[in-house]
Amino acid sequence: MSNPLFRQARQAVNSAKQAAAQGGNTEASVSKAKNALSSAYANCNVEEQHQLRALQDELNTLQ
Repeated sequence: MSNPLFRQARQAVNSAKQAAAQGGNTEASVSKAKNALSSAYANCNVEEQHQLRALQDELNTLQ
């Protein structure tokens, strides 16, 4: 994927998952990931949108 917003969203979700696993500030990292997902979703193709929905599902399990 060459879409930088998609990459940023994926990285933000991974950071939120790491923060949750390490007992860090999950609320802030989840909020950042939500913003990144929202921005990416509006600027991605259909295939990337499917992958972003899966990332959103992963994020929802952290809340």
